[in-house]
Amino acid sequence: MIHIVFQRNDVDALKKSFELEPALQGEVIQIEDDFAVGPLKDIGTAEGWEARMEWWRGVLAGGDYDGRVDSGELKDDRTSVAALKERLSQDPSEFVWIWAAQNKHDVSGYYWLISQLKDFQGRIFILYLNNLPFINEKGSIFYPVNLFDIPAREFLKARKLSRPITLSEFEIDPDEWARLCNEDKGVRILEGGKKLSQYGYDHYDEDLKKFITGDWIKASKLIHQFLSKAKQTTGDAYLLWRLKQLIAAGEIEFQGDLKGMKDFEIKTKAAAAVTEPSV
Repeated sequence: MIHIVFQRNDVDALKKSFELEPALQGEVIQIEDDFAVGPLKDIGTAEGWEARMEWWRGVLAGGDYDGRVDSGELKDDRTSVAALKERLSQDPSEFVWIWAAQNKHDVSGYYWLISQLKDFQGRIFILYLNNLPFINEKGSIFYPVNLFDIPAREFLKARKLSRPITLSEFEIDPDEWARLCNEDKGVRILEGGKKLSQYGYDHYDEDLKKFITGDWIKASKLIHQFLSKAKQTTGDAYLLWRLKQLIAAGEIEFQGDLKGMKDFEIKTKAAAAVTEPSV
């Protein structure tokens, strides 16, 4: 059994459940890119993939994750999928469980992945936690947004959701992925179920600016406030990049070293002084 997840914290959460249910034991593969943001045009080609990596280099440049694209710290997801397909081809008894929660990150990753696995229909299973109730550590019912929100014991319930991805889904979902790629927009938002809508790269800007006042605030603190209070959020690296874009456009002021999120402060742009005309 091979498990696939889309967030780093999901890996640890799933492995903890193995201790409670050995039958779940298997290799866990993480798809590391965040396909909910960034360019997707021609992503199935070497040129399209490199264009996406170049975009990530620009987003991360000078920030807290600068250089991660080329450092080897992150796996190339294409290599992970190629190895997966090779393993499935060599061992007809092997099968895959794809775990996805109700968030744009997991669903975007699912679409990218499933478009490459049609040859293994019947051996690819999905566990999609779509608006399903679970019990949290305090014993209360909740609806998890992320897989890692689920206590280890609740994975035993979640496994009952496993079902094979149908032939119809293998036809329709890659077409949906192709549509998303061809629209060539920068931000994907989950509208419900598996429906993704797309917006421009500046989609989060207006909500970000709501947290900026006339007082200086560390970029790191502002990003934390946004992540804890905004209805729609994304990764901190993307938000840092957007703050830098707002600064470059002259929409907000900054002081400090425009690098990592702890290196500078921001505030709203001061109103220009009005000079009274001389009489």
